[in-house]
Formats: sequence, C-alpha cells, structure tokens
Amino acid sequence: MNRVSPELDVRELVKIFQNIDACQLVIGTVNGMKTTIKPSIERLINQAVAIETESAQDAGALGFVARATIQATLPHRKVDGNEFIRRNGNYTLRLLAPSDIGLPYGAVPRLLLAWVTTEAVKTRSRELELGDSMAAFMAELGMSRQGSNIASLKNQTRRLFNATVSATYDDGRHIEDMGYRLADRTVLWWHPNDPEHEELWQSSITLSEAFFSEVVSHPVPVDMRVIKALKQSPMALDTYMVLTYRVSYLKKPTVIPWPSLAFQFGSDYAELRFFKRAFLQELRNVMLVYSGVRVEVLDYGLKIMPSLTHIPKAQGRP
Repeated sequence: MNRVSPELDVRELVKIFQNIDACQLVIGTVNGMKTTIKPSIERLINQAVAIETESAQDAGALGFVARATIQATLPHRKVDGNEFIRRNGNYTLRLLAPSDIGLPYGAVPRLLLAWVTTEAVKTRSRELELGDSMAAFMAELGMSRQGSNIASLKNQTRRLFNATVSATYDDGRHIEDMGYRLADRTVLWWHPNDPEHEELWQSSITLSEAFFSEVVSHPVPVDMRVIKALKQSPMALDTYMVLTYRVSYLKKPTVIPWPSLAFQFGSDYAELRFFKRAFLQELRNVMLVYSGVRVEVLDYGLKIMPSLTHIPKAQGRP
C-alpha cells in the first residue's frame, strides 16, 4: 500500500502513478530520461504531502458530503433541457430545474454541496449564512476572485438551489420514491462587479426539511483540502467522494464494471472508451491526494479493495 510521508521522495509519487498504469512522469533524471512535471501535478504533489502530514481534523478541514449526491452524481457539463437522469444500480437520481434558470453542472455545485453539507452537519441548522461578502464566500470554497469564477458562482448557486431532486430505489421487488427541493429559500446579496462589498444583511440559504434530514442523517466524511485541491475537475471530485464512501463499508474486493461506472459518473460521454480515458486520468490525480486507496484497473472494470478510509472513522463522526 502506498502512503505519503513528509520524507517521501517525489520519485515515490511517480510509483503511485505507475501502479495503476498511470503515466511516464519522471522528476529530474531517472534511468537516463529527463522530463518535467506538469504544474497542476506538482501542485497536487505539494498538497498531498501537506494532507498526509496533518489529519483533516487537526487542520480544521474535516468536511462532509451527502450520501445521496455520491450515489448518483450531477452533470459534468452543461445539459440541454431542464431534466437530468443519473443511474447507479437500483438507484436513480433525477434533477428538474426551471427552464429559464437551467440545471447545475460542473465543479462549482459540488463545492457548494460539500460546503452546505459540512455547515449543516456542524451547526445542525437549516439556515446557513454565506459570509459578509461574495469574496469571503469564494474564499471559503477555495475559489479565486477572477471574473469567470464570480459569474460561475452566482449562476451555479441559483441553478443548484432552484433544482428539485427526485430519487427512486427499485430492486425489482419494491419501489421507493422520494423528492424534494434542495433549498426552501435563497437570499444572495452579492455584487459581481464588487465582490468585496459587504452588505448590511447576510446572504443565506435555508435548506429544505427533506434535504437537511438527508444531509445530517447520512453524512460522508471527506477532507475539504482534497475537495479544494481537485476543484478544477468534477470527475476528480466525484471519483474521490465515491472511493472514500465505498471503502468506508467495503469488506471484500469488489469490481464495478465500466458501463456501471459510466452510468454513475459520465453518462454524458458519447462512448464508453471516452469515459474510461477521462476517468483513468482523474483517478491518477485522486490517488496522489488519497494514496491509501487500493484499486486495480481491469479490462472489464475497476476493482476496489478494502482500504484505509481517507478520514479515520473515529474522526469522521459528526
């Protein structure tokens, strides 16, 4: 099992990649070959060392995500229309959105859901304050205050909290349906042209009773430093959350066929091979910041083996 320690040589991180058929990155000169590492990977390596050096709890980075949003994920890219369906085995998630607002997609709604879930679990309150300014809230999410991020945050916040969730469990013997809005009320005192501006009133979100109940009843512990490190990729965020959730209850090795993974992660890919290529690329990045997870890439699927949970169970209790 690969574990990252403060003394770990960067070449050992390369081995983590190679263990899953990952890449040919080499730092410096090894075996007569000299290459450089991508800046994005170098940042992940630096973050990985920091993450492994100090626990999420000690770093004040213990977070939570809702189990329902892991079992079937949000769209990765913009979706035409106002209905989206994602299936994972017997579980089906449907999102509905007002046609003039649209469906949430990409990394930002995932960052929002992680923040909302964490705050709801910690405060045990449905009403969550979003900070004194838009800039302050962006800092909470680990987002830089550049123009495109400002527009995206406001747009995706409206999309996410105006969406209605419908979930179905059907195992062939019984069917269970449930549905709810994520938020009863959203108040945003945000100025995109002046994100530093502080209002007299706080921006806030009031979660619906049903979503709040789901969040506090079935929270999955995560490291918010990892969420922020992977924030550029919705696929990487989904992969991290699914793996840390799966190994929390895994007793023996299990294989998830590629078609099943595609349904859960990337049903918006035209062909399975395109999904597999994208997934493996992001899996490599996830394994840098979650080195304790043990997986094997097979021709017919991904084999997940019992591994260390990323958040020790004693620390992950709300």
